[in-house]
Amino acid sequence: MKKTFLTIVLLLSVLLQTACSSDSEKSDGGTVTPPVVTSDFIKAADISFLPEIEAAGVVFTNNGKTEDMLTTLKTAGCNTIRIRLWKDPANGHSGLTEVKTLAQRVKKAGLKVWLTVHYSDDWADPAVQTTPAAWKNLSFTDLKAAVASYTTTILTEINPDIIQIGNEINTGLLWPQGHLINQEAQCIDLLKTMSTTIRSKAPSTKIMIHYAGVSATDTNWFFTKVKSVDYDYIGLSYYPIWHGKDLGTIKNTIDALGKNFSKKVLIAETAYPFTLGYNDWTNNIVGLDSQLVSGYPATAEGQKNFVLAIKDLVKSSTYGQGFAYWGGEWVSFKGNQATNGSTFENQAFYDFSNKALPVLQAFTN
Repeated sequence: MKKTFLTIVLLLSVLLQTACSSDSEKSDGGTVTPPVVTSDFIKAADISFLPEIEAAGVVFTNNGKTEDMLTTLKTAGCNTIRIRLWKDPANGHSGLTEVKTLAQRVKKAGLKVWLTVHYSDDWADPAVQTTPAAWKNLSFTDLKAAVASYTTTILTEINPDIIQIGNEINTGLLWPQGHLINQEAQCIDLLKTMSTTIRSKAPSTKIMIHYAGVSATDTNWFFTKVKSVDYDYIGLSYYPIWHGKDLGTIKNTIDALGKNFSKKVLIAETAYPFTLGYNDWTNNIVGLDSQLVSGYPATAEGQKNFVLAIKDLVKSSTYGQGFAYWGGEWVSFKGNQATNGSTFENQAFYDFSNKALPVLQAFTN
């Protein structure tokens, strides 16, 4: 009996060693790269226009029933909501009060909050990074103090899971004092002020730096410039109309950035049309066949398959952390004759009758 027991123990030991060896080593003795853990993979949607759209009385449906967009998104598999924040917007939309209320709804729905802080009163992107009017005449020392105070207020009022310090800051933010090319040292100083404040006030909040584009050369230049800033995630915008139609570039750039800067990388913005038609009198950003990616027509299935391809490319990289769809809520809520309506209604999550589209299936798994 004792001999049999020892024999069993020895056999189990050999089997265990064999199993461990097969998991950690190749047959040629090399080390196998462990599978990418995707349990914390970010599947996000930017729905910053939602409060304004709901206030206009728009009703969204899913499977023939009226449904809150947050419910629809969560059921589909979305786990994070991205919300832009402007300092003192003229009409109050995307200001702190509105954003705080939306963030509370998001948290109540069991979703994470990703704040995109523009550090501006209006849109900030590669072409424009306007300093808030209230800070326009401040000295650089006072501007840093204002930035630290404002960032602290955001963290206290909202406490996001992810905070993006600036939006598409290819050449800096808070121009002219924070221009990356003309005032490089000051730009880095401002970013460090934001980062230091966040680490101090909300150490569990992830910090993202966001660049528009997926060019390996351009992104390497930019993230080399900001490498002394303490942050967690690299965010990239990818729109075929502006950033090229070669999807393979996405994974190559994610791999290169992740390896070179030891960061996780997300596609922080992307979108695709389900039609080239329009539902108001506002010119759409994408409206021509020549603007599409080969193999992905402007159809409901083409839109879904494009987002699935983006998700799979990010997931296939060891450094891929997630993706966010931009403008999915931006239907033609001002009426079908509005000349100041949506430039994105043909890239939304909903058709022209506000019925949920198959693209939402891209958030599953």
